[in-house]
Amino acid sequence: MSHVTLKVPGMSCGHCAQVVRRELTAVTGVTAVDVDLGRKDVVVHGTDLVADDLVAAVDEAGYAATVNADAVRHG
Repeated sequence: MSHVTLKVPGMSCGHCAQVVRRELTAVTGVTAVDVDLGRKDVVVHGTDLVADDLVAAVDEAGYAATVNADAVRHG
């Protein structure tokens, strides 16, 4: 199991978080998505996560995302 933290500065409400969460949970290997609206962070949990696929899913939801390189964890 691993996790990747994304910064999504355009999220501002519960609906934004719901749309981002829905797109990310559709990505292969994703098992859970935690959203912190205050920090504009999204933590994606799963197996064999591909950061580019996660960023593309957020883009599909209509938001820009960047990967927090310090927050990619395996184990």
